[in-house]
Order: sequence, then C-alpha cells, then structure tokens
Amino acid sequence: MKNKILNSVVFLMILSFVIGCKPKTEEVAIDKEQIKNEIQAMENKMAEMYNNRELIGEEYYAEDATSFSQNKPPLVGKAAIDKSIREDLQSFQKGNQIAFVANEIYPSSDGNQVMEIGSYRVSDSTDTAIYTGNYMAYFEKREGKYVCVRDMAASDRPKIEIPKTDAKKDDKK
Repeated sequence: MKNKILNSVVFLMILSFVIGCKPKTEEVAIDKEQIKNEIQAMENKMAEMYNNRELIGEEYYAEDATSFSQNKPPLVGKAAIDKSIREDLQSFQKGNQIAFVANEIYPSSDGNQVMEIGSYRVSDSTDTAIYTGNYMAYFEKREGKYVCVRDMAASDRPKIEIPKTDAKKDDKK
C-alpha cells in the first residue's frame, strides 16, 4: 500500500516537472493587413504582365507550383505554367484589361503560409466587364518572399450546352 502511494506521489512529481518545464511557444505577431498588401501587390504585377502582354520577370509562381484551371489538366511546375501564360497572352485581345483582387487572406499563425481567396475581372477598352471569375491561391514564404505554390480558378461564364442529337432520328436517315 505504501509502495502504491509512494509511486503515485513520484509519478505526480515527475508529471508536474514535465508540464512545468515544457517550453512555451512564442506567439508571432503577424500583420494580416501587411500580408494582404504584399499578396495584392503580387496580383497587381500579374495583372500588369497580362495587360502589357509580356511575360517578364514572372516571380509569382514557385518552381514546384501546380496550377489548376478549367477544362485542362493541372499545370505542374513553373515552366509549364509560364508556357500556358505565354499562350494566354497571345490570345488575350488587345484593349482588354484584367484585374485581380485579393478579397480574403488566411495566413498561418507564423505568417509563412497564406491562403488567398480572390476574384478577377476582364474588361474591354470601354471598361465593360467581358467576364469575371474567382480563384484560390496558396502561398509560402521562401527566401523572404511569398510565392504561389498552388492555385485554381473558375470563370463565372455560364456553361455552354452542346445540343444532343437524337440517335433514333439519325438512324432513320
């Protein structure tokens, strides 16, 4: 009986010591508004690249990034993404302008990772919206700068319905 009590006391002392000596995690103060401004500046630079129709100094994507778009397989790696952007720039009509807006950001507690929810708008030379859409982008801070590691976008354009042919009607011909 004395042994059980002694073992319980020793156990509680060790447990108290372990809990008391546990290192405290430091809370890192992050400035969410500053992070949002940094992400928005990156979005503005990307829009400027489209609006000027030139892929110069693209620093948005990480080398190991993956980009998901509608109606095509994922683009894996910065080289594949840059190739797709070059193709997009060739078909981006002169006079059209694109703008990206970081609507919401969700940084990690240390600020090294950020999830952005944004929207985009393509307008013609009269500033009339041609189409709009939304996107999500996941950023990591690498070497002191944010880079996009994953993103995906969806257009607000309505789905175009392809008329179905009546197989029985075609067979009678």
